[in-house]
Amino acid sequence: MTSKRIYAAWAGVHFFLITVICLRGIFALVATDATILPSALNTCARSGEVVLASVLGKDLAASNAWRLGIATYLHAAGSQAGYGFFAPNIPGYHKLTLELYHEDGHMEYDVPHVQGGAAALRLDSLLDRLADPLYEPLREVTVKLLVLSVWQEHPDVKKIRAIFGSVNPPNISDFEHGKRESFQPLFSYDFSLRNEENQSTPQ
Repeated sequence: MTSKRIYAAWAGVHFFLITVICLRGIFALVATDATILPSALNTCARSGEVVLASVLGKDLAASNAWRLGIATYLHAAGSQAGYGFFAPNIPGYHKLTLELYHEDGHMEYDVPHVQGGAAALRLDSLLDRLADPLYEPLREVTVKLLVLSVWQEHPDVKKIRAIFGSVNPPNISDFEHGKRESFQPLFSYDFSLRNEENQSTPQ
């Protein structure tokens, strides 16, 4: 009988902590205006998040026994964070836009071309990595290779400007007001394919 009470108490504490973790994650989303709920609830959600964080000992010192005990148990149980695989928030991504300047003076836009879904995923991954400062020495070379592949399809082009930037989706409030995703340039390269004089311009 005693063992059953111990198991019941342990199960109660376990599911209580899971509930706290999940509610804290929900309150965090509401507090940052990342849901369709009214903005008037942001303050209440922020207060609720603070209360639940204190239950988990987040406001205590890092060496506090209560905080360490809860953190250790949650990590061991795999419940230290809520799961949001199907969250409605869409992350931003990076895009490489090419301005093609033709011999006759007109300009058109293009993007690097790939064939197949797998190649498209690899290109997206490559562009995301180019935004990392660690890849800065390889940026110009990589972008030049992508530009040359497009230039082969447009032999009358005299110059190509490659503009690399991040595409950020609107938040819920902006979306409700009809706003769409925005493009933020990060850097650009000018490739003069006739004389091979290239210039890099940070944005």
